[in-house]
Amino acid sequence: MAFVPLLLLALSAAIPRPAAARELTLAVRTKARLHAVEQVFVTPFHAATDIPVLAQSWPGGMPALTTGLAGKGPAWDLVEVNGLELINGCAAGLFTKLDANQIGGAAHYLPMAVSPCGIGASVANTVLAWDRDKFPGTPSWADFWDEAKYPGKRGLRQGVRGNLEIALMADGVAPGDVYKVLATPDGVKRAFRKLDQLRPYIVWWHTPAEAMKILAGGGVLMTTAPSAAVVAAARRTHRAFGIRWQQSLFDVLSWAIAKTSPNQATALQFLYFAGTPAIQGQLAVRFAEGGLAAAANDDLPPDAAAVSPTTPDHLKVALRINDAFWHDHLAALQKQFNAWLSH
Repeated sequence: MAFVPLLLLALSAAIPRPAAARELTLAVRTKARLHAVEQVFVTPFHAATDIPVLAQSWPGGMPALTTGLAGKGPAWDLVEVNGLELINGCAAGLFTKLDANQIGGAAHYLPMAVSPCGIGASVANTVLAWDRDKFPGTPSWADFWDEAKYPGKRGLRQGVRGNLEIALMADGVAPGDVYKVLATPDGVKRAFRKLDQLRPYIVWWHTPAEAMKILAGGGVLMTTAPSAAVVAAARRTHRAFGIRWQQSLFDVLSWAIAKTSPNQATALQFLYFAGTPAIQGQLAVRFAEGGLAAAANDDLPPDAAAVSPTTPDHLKVALRINDAFWHDHLAALQKQFNAWLSH
């Protein structure tokens, strides 16, 4: 990736500079990702184009999305959203419909990155993580549930989305059948029965930082966690944390342009720049996140490829979160999860 500065010079000369009505404002999903977006995309984009960019974080959820797009302090031009927010925001007319030809063409990206109102920003994986010094092998989800054989607490994010899928895979359901099973009442009961088995040993976490804190501190033997958080903690603490990519869950984060943005042309320019494979490759090199340009992983050094969620080897063994399923069932299943948790 040493050629990135030369690439910036080329882009600076090649990309037209539309006049911005004001600085381009980006809303990045979660504070944890803000630094990565600033380092990988915002700073190089400004260097290449001299266009001012303000990047800030937002917490997620439709109420916060609606408020942020309404123009209070300042209004957002580009917003990074998860799959559910992309579906809901597009249906509500909050986002501009995108023409992929204006940002490199659909073939420039992995197919999962292209949608009517968004273009892929990165992939976030939820993986099984553990301390190799305490568990030298590679555990499966079945091992995660087997407290009798492998005594110790287990860490799970407190929420229904993702945990039901993991419970079914731990119960022997093939990844390709998870949502078919979960779409039935018996499948939901099966997932909750599996969670019942593990419940006495669960330590709930709410943020990636909490997940890594309980793992590093010995509060759990294994935990679910975002793969990027595991890598960052291992680099920071020099600990031997393991990652299991098989049967991990991945979610596509996307960029969407606010329909109310006066900076439509500049926002498209940013998306074209952010889709450059050499730029996206820096996500894996610096922050262990996966780019969604088709060639984003082609020139990665081996250590970066080993932790990039979007290499073919990692994607083919992972299960993508089904946003359409959760769009239809999240409210009811979250209510059921909350009731289960309170008893």
